[in-house]
Amino acid sequence: MLCFPLADGSPPCPGQVHGLDTETWKDVEVVHIDIADRTQVSKEGELARNKESPHTCAYKLVTVNFRWWGLQGRMEQFIHKQEQRLFTDFNRQLFCWLDKWVDLSMDEIRCMEEETQKELDEMRQKGAVRGMAAGDE
Repeated sequence: MLCFPLADGSPPCPGQVHGLDTETWKDVEVVHIDIADRTQVSKEGELARNKESPHTCAYKLVTVNFRWWGLQGRMEQFIHKQEQRLFTDFNRQLFCWLDKWVDLSMDEIRCMEEETQKELDEMRQKGAVRGMAAGDE
């Protein structure tokens, strides 16, 4: 199992929010994802942030059971890696689009969702298959 607490560089969010029993929690690997660290791309240092108070802490508990002798460990590790990449990419995009949706009402957000759904339906019917492939970095 992997647990992804998404933090903005502040201390880890407190506690174990999933309500797992102690025995199960011992097997959990906590992976911290920092979407505000630009050093990997631009080598210009971290984005300015307020280290006094956290802004975002999102949790996702991922459990993978791949029961196939000889492949189990490798496949579970591969799936966890892809899940971490997907979670990181999604939250980076969400952060980048913040200005588009932060001041919208729920009705405006629902309208935006409907427009997006229509666009996706059109893309599915017309275009070639698109998206992420496993192993993309």
